[in-house]
Amino acid sequence: MNDALTALLQDVRAHGAVFDQSALVPPWSLRFADPGPLGVLTMLSGNAWLRPDGGEPMPLNRGDVAIVVGPQPYTVADSPDTAPVAIVSDRDICTTPGGSRITADGLAMCAATGTTAETILLRSSYPVRGRVSDRVLTSLPRVALVPAGPERSLPLAMIGAELRKDAPGRQALLDRLLDTLLITTLRDWFDRSEAGAPAWYRAHGDPAVGHALKLIHTEPARPWTVASLAAETGMSRARFALRFADLVGQPPMTYLTEWRLCRAADLLSDTDATLDAIARQVGYSNAYTLSVAFKRASGIRPSEHRAAARSVRSPAHGPH
Repeated sequence: MNDALTALLQDVRAHGAVFDQSALVPPWSLRFADPGPLGVLTMLSGNAWLRPDGGEPMPLNRGDVAIVVGPQPYTVADSPDTAPVAIVSDRDICTTPGGSRITADGLAMCAATGTTAETILLRSSYPVRGRVSDRVLTSLPRVALVPAGPERSLPLAMIGAELRKDAPGRQALLDRLLDTLLITTLRDWFDRSEAGAPAWYRAHGDPAVGHALKLIHTEPARPWTVASLAAETGMSRARFALRFADLVGQPPMTYLTEWRLCRAADLLSDTDATLDAIARQVGYSNAYTLSVAFKRASGIRPSEHRAAARSVRSPAHGPH
């Protein structure tokens, strides 16, 4: 990992992402009421309107990518005034507004055989989780809409081609292509002046503080001090501490502690490693010191966090 965004996105990965490719003929309107944490939408052909509940409708043109942060519902339609003709709920169950089940392959509602002016909506439910992921998601608006651009044309073309196949490794390839689409879209969004990019992203552009962030993200187990981080950047201790706090919004050691605990939380959720092993991975001397710091920051013990995470990920509640 060679930059702050990559480090922060290392656990924001698609795993069995669900792709819905809908071929639609006006008038059409789809309401997405599934509680997923993240949705990625784009028009492979044609244009649409995206309207989050309680928000204003926004145009979604061919090649545009919208990142929708859940779990509140939203609607995609041919016109802002078209009433929903189908509702997608948990686990992509598709029904009419009256509750009757729509039996179709995902949302593939090809309403007119031989239609030439086809509108194709591609939507993916993105099952992200974890404290590191939260650092990215909480910095996003309800809808981050990025216009079509060359960086996304290749992954979109490859996704479209792969969806037309049924070859071995299809799901794994779609997941990786979605990672690429999401990361390029996030990067473009954060680079936009109106995005209000989080401090950690803006600080990446500073040679000294950006380098320090990379070191913290990639080597949290090292016994960092303000002095040792300053030495790595070639700055004096006082100057580095002031510049880091000014750009990131936190003192270096506060940021380091938060990052270590975020990583510990995700390791507790996603691995069977012992607390002592996790402690050493994230920069604590033993399980006791990590447990004390974790309880102070989170209000619960590491064992309680692990139990809660496993309960959420059980088959009855896990992502589809």
